[in-house]
Amino acid sequence: MADPATIAMAVKAAVAVATDKRTWKAIGVVIASILTPFILITVMILSILSAGSDHNKAAIDLCFNGGSIPAAMPAEYASHIADMSECFAVLDEGISEVDSQMDGGALDNIRIKSLFYSLNFGAGNLSLSQTGASAFVDCFVAYEDRTRTVDGAVVHFMAAVPVSLETSYEKLSLLGLAVNSEVKANAQKIYELIAFGGAELFTGEIEHGGTGSTILDISSFTDPATKNNLDLATYAEQAFESGWGYVWGTYGDVLTESLFSSKLEQYPDGVGSYEEFIRSNWLGGRTTDCVGLIKGYGWLNPDTLEIEYGTNGMPDIGADSMYKNATVSGSMDTMPDVPGIAVWKSGHIGVYIGNGKVIEAMGTKYGVVKTNLADRSWSAWLEIPYINYNTGE
Repeated sequence: MADPATIAMAVKAAVAVATDKRTWKAIGVVIASILTPFILITVMILSILSAGSDHNKAAIDLCFNGGSIPAAMPAEYASHIADMSECFAVLDEGISEVDSQMDGGALDNIRIKSLFYSLNFGAGNLSLSQTGASAFVDCFVAYEDRTRTVDGAVVHFMAAVPVSLETSYEKLSLLGLAVNSEVKANAQKIYELIAFGGAELFTGEIEHGGTGSTILDISSFTDPATKNNLDLATYAEQAFESGWGYVWGTYGDVLTESLFSSKLEQYPDGVGSYEEFIRSNWLGGRTTDCVGLIKGYGWLNPDTLEIEYGTNGMPDIGADSMYKNATVSGSMDTMPDVPGIAVWKSGHIGVYIGNGKVIEAMGTKYGVVKTNLADRSWSAWLEIPYINYNTGE
């Protein structure tokens, strides 16, 4: 049997070729057949190094959320974390590029990274090129010719549209990447750990709000006519107190059967996988996802109390793009104590409300909750670039 270094070099070389967009479609099947023995060996390693151990959970948390690697962490894990974190940074660029081509909504950043992690856990000398990242991310979308009217003229454009996980698996196979049951199971464990604390296994302090009120009340806003940080914080607190739920791709509207059906179609995995839970807990109430909490405030018409999509200069972008578009941001050790400041980590964003507390749409099985700023491994803070900030200076 070939030694691990030879296997890793073979896989890396083949994936480098396969991720060249000019060639991978033509030779993907051949590569897959050649690499199958090597990939199966890698998958065996994955099944042994599953998401279950403490070291693996710590490695996953550090790769997704950042932070200092503990001195007690084994050297092989420290090396793995450094390599995977660099790959994630390249993947973030690829995901942001595709997000910019979507006709509303955003990709499930955590889902994509979870699969990449599961496929590459323990690989030696792991690296990822921009071309490779683009090819990997493209496996999670299809491109459709769409039209929009601009200044009275009909304009054609290519829109990225999310596809089902099964379709993504098929497309990944054309890159020579075998997504079998072990890889899928590990990816799901990772996804749950990061997206919502392992399906209600987050051990930090969480406060839950009210009982699903759908009333929007701006009577306590400081200046309803402008978009500002203090009213963003008030809006987020109202979402918490009213017990808003979480549904991927929503931004504060009441989750009607019609809206739910459209999200099931738009996100067959991110929403469809939790259909029963959502029906039992969130249907009929207001729902949002993490960045939707911010976008919903930006799109709120104070005269009609309707959330009007794409208005008031607030674009429909994901959490990572919101952070990257910010002109004022910094590391957590420099964060000012200003309500309405946003806090960010890869794929997730929340609203700081003061006194060490954050309101965040935490995940499908949590909804909008209040957490301690110090408990959630935030990577950075930012001023939302589409609203005004009164910092008290």
